[in-house]
Amino acid sequence: MTREALTYAAAGVNIDAGNRAVALMKDSVRATYTDGVLGDVGGFGGLFSLAACGHPDTVLVAGTDGVGTKLRLAIDLNRHDTIGQDCVAMSVNDILVQGATPLFFLDYIATGELLPEQIATIVAGVARACRESGCALLGGETAEMAGFYAAGDYDLAGFAVGAVPRDRVITGDTIAAGDVVLGLPSSGVHSNGYSLVRRIIAREQLDLAQVYGDLGAPLGDVLLTPTRLYVQAVTPLFGRFAVKGIVHVTGGGFYDNIPRVLPDGLGVEIDADSYPVPPIFPQLASWGNVPRREMYRTFNMGLGMLLIAAPAEAERIAADLEARGETVYTVGRVTTSGTVVIGGVE
Repeated sequence: MTREALTYAAAGVNIDAGNRAVALMKDSVRATYTDGVLGDVGGFGGLFSLAACGHPDTVLVAGTDGVGTKLRLAIDLNRHDTIGQDCVAMSVNDILVQGATPLFFLDYIATGELLPEQIATIVAGVARACRESGCALLGGETAEMAGFYAAGDYDLAGFAVGAVPRDRVITGDTIAAGDVVLGLPSSGVHSNGYSLVRRIIAREQLDLAQVYGDLGAPLGDVLLTPTRLYVQAVTPLFGRFAVKGIVHVTGGGFYDNIPRVLPDGLGVEIDADSYPVPPIFPQLASWGNVPRREMYRTFNMGLGMLLIAAPAEAERIAADLEARGETVYTVGRVTTSGTVVIGGVE
């Protein structure tokens, strides 16, 4: 019997619908713009110039996100100590894309019943991630919404604000054909694609306590590995190297995120064999019979952050990262194709 080939859309998440929703809301969002707003809808982080406030040389960069349905696994396994890092990482990693250094973070937790120990564990994880990212946990909100969330359930979201000198904002405008793409490894699945992950688990009746294949740890532990924080790796590059573009590989994977930083008419070719793919990804693909392109459109496939620079500068950036103990791979190049190609697949 041939198993159904699972996709993110079949699991209940329609990336195309999300893209259309952004397109439909653009006019409403633009109508709110004041003199301080820079850029347009669709960037990884929102930019706000302080020139109107008398500080012409500084731009604020803000990003907001949640953890998504990864929370379901944390709740079902009663493991709440790492999910706070996921929340922080999804926002601070986004604002790095524009060259910003994180300043502060605020969180929002909504729950059906306020369980003090559970909330304290979640916030402790948020605080640890903020310390590692060098930003203050400036405040937050805990909302007890009886009758809205089931007992023990909660949602977690937050936003980060950072700053960058105006002349150092990374826009991607100078990216050119022939530029090199460097990849920084992810810590695993990070915090997107979990609707598909959970669909696979349910259909295949997988045991979260079991060690499968080459995973090296119980499936639940592997899937709850927190999203990597890239602040310490990336911020030392700012002002020292000409990083032309940065991509945070989140929802939409490679195919939807890379074009967000490219000038019109340019594409990127990624060599899928240029770095080791963590075993969780081929395992998920096998279990779910997930097509190769779908994997690269849904997951980070082992690379959570991409840096784009001219060839000689990319060599210097890679050398600096390695000198600081970071792992970095040369994974691709910018082309004139106008499309993203991964392992020969558009």
